[in-house]
Formats: sequence, C-alpha cells, structure tokens
Amino acid sequence: MTTLQPAHTARSAGAGTAAPFFTPPLLHPVRRFGSRTLDFSRQVALMAIVNRTPDSFYDGGATFALDAAVAASLAAVDDGADWVDIGGVPFAPGPALSAQEECGRVVPVVEAVSAASDVIISVDTFLPEVAARSIAAGAHVVNDTTGLANPELASVVAETGAHLIITHSLARPRTVHPRPTYADVVTEVVAFLQDKVELALSLGVPADKIIVDPGHDLNKNTLHTLELTRRFNEIAALGFPALAAVSNKDFIGETLNQDKAERLEGSLASGVVAILGGARILRMHNVASAASAIHMTEAVLGWRQPAYLLHNMGDANETAGRRTP
Repeated sequence: MTTLQPAHTARSAGAGTAAPFFTPPLLHPVRRFGSRTLDFSRQVALMAIVNRTPDSFYDGGATFALDAAVAASLAAVDDGADWVDIGGVPFAPGPALSAQEECGRVVPVVEAVSAASDVIISVDTFLPEVAARSIAAGAHVVNDTTGLANPELASVVAETGAHLIITHSLARPRTVHPRPTYADVVTEVVAFLQDKVELALSLGVPADKIIVDPGHDLNKNTLHTLELTRRFNEIAALGFPALAAVSNKDFIGETLNQDKAERLEGSLASGVVAILGGARILRMHNVASAASAIHMTEAVLGWRQPAYLLHNMGDANETAGRRTP
C-alpha cells in the first residue's frame, strides 16, 4: 500500500523564477482518459459542468432536458473544455433519487457525448450502480462528492479501470449537516483525503487513477473556503492531481457581495490562485472565460506558447491587434 508523505511547503522564488508558485510532487503526473492524455506537470485541465437536474445550483435546470444537456456538453467542448462533468443529483440536501432514475438522467448524456466527442467525461455520482452504468456508456471518471461514503463505489472504479475523484465532505449524501467547525480546516481536509485515498487503494483503485478535491464550500463556511484556496498547496502536496471546484460558489458571493450571475471575475481569480497553489483541474461553469484564464496562466508559467508573436518583433512596432491564424 502506498504511504503518503505530503510536503507542506511551497517552492520559494529564486534565481530565474519569475514568481513563487507551488509545483506539486505528483506521483503520476501523466494520465490517460480514453484517447486523451493529460500531463499535469505542465497542464491544467478545464472541467465544464453540465447538470441534468431541475434544481441545479447555478443554472436552475436550464440543462435538464436531454437535448439541452447534450448540446451544452458539446458547446463546452467547442469553448475549450477538456472535460465535461455530468451530474443528475445536486449536492444540496433533498430527497433521495433512485439509481434507476439517476441513470435515466445521466447515462443518455454520457452515451451521446461519448459518441460525438473524445472529451473526457466524468459522472458526478455516489451510487455504485450509476457509476458502473455510466462507465459502460463511455465515462472515464467517477466524481464522488461524498468522499467514498459508499466504499462500493471504489470497487466499481477498481473493476472498470476508471479514474476516481475523492472529495472532502462531511454530510451523508443529500442530508443537512450542522454548522461546520474545524480547528484547522486545511489540516483536517488533508487528513480526511489521506484516509480516503488509503481506503481507495485498499479496495483496489490504483494510485494513478486517483484525483483529490478539497470540496470548496462543501460543509465549509466562507472563511474555511478562503483558507483552503489560500493554502491549496497543502492539498496538492498529497501527490495526486488536485481539483478546484470554485465556480460561482457562495464563498465568492459572500466575499464580494454578489449574486450568482455576477461571480465570474471572482471565480476566475479564485481559480488562478488555486492553480498557483498546485491545482491541476478547474471545474467551471463559464467555459470560454475560464479557458482564457487557464491558458494565460499556463503561458505565464512557461507551459504554453503564445498563439502568435507580433508586438515589438519586427524592425517597426506592429500594433495590428489580434491576428487571424
């Protein structure tokens, strides 16, 4: 069994370093999802969000219809998403949904998107049956926001060879959780994720199939989530690609006094801070804007070349603006 020894110190700036940022000690930086390969040592993946629910957090059910969910998924790919996360049940407390009904929501979307694109597909579920049927339909990843509340989910992942996202959350699925308290939220989230990773490994999930997510806002107040974002390096130091799901969340609204429709800039700023702290996957609603923010950050870090070079590159200063490739 792999023993995790996280390093909790960020790399300091030195000679030749433009600015301090954390380089996570990834155990398995290169990951293959279907026909796509991601190198998380020098790449940030953009995960789009498509919820086939009538009461989703952000869009209020705009993609509940099957055609709308498929169209939104493919539009996200066109806008620059590397990954589409498809969900059929909100995280928020509410009545339980049967596995059959949840499969009826997500499996047809997975099938249609898989047939039309090679984009990475994850299914946001905590039910083993839903995970198994979604993987059979073409999903590459199971995104479990309950932190393996049902360990059978890890067994499904191990048997199918899919990837598993392990998220920190304290509540039982779809239940109300009392006011969260932490002595040190980051230390406790790291310990939780370490324990759940060890559980997944013991159930047969290979280390090179595990991704971790500290669960921004999930059973945490705004101060907790700001602290997680500020100290994201401690999450990334676990050695697994770390996901930051910051998009349009309440910690941004409360910090900036903004409604959901106004939180784009705060979402992008939070995402960039997380990347500098070692995040390698951003889960975002506003795909085109997020793609630009990610690509600019990758360019600053030296991982991506500019689309073109014109300004001050010739004998005369060119100011032609955007060049059509």
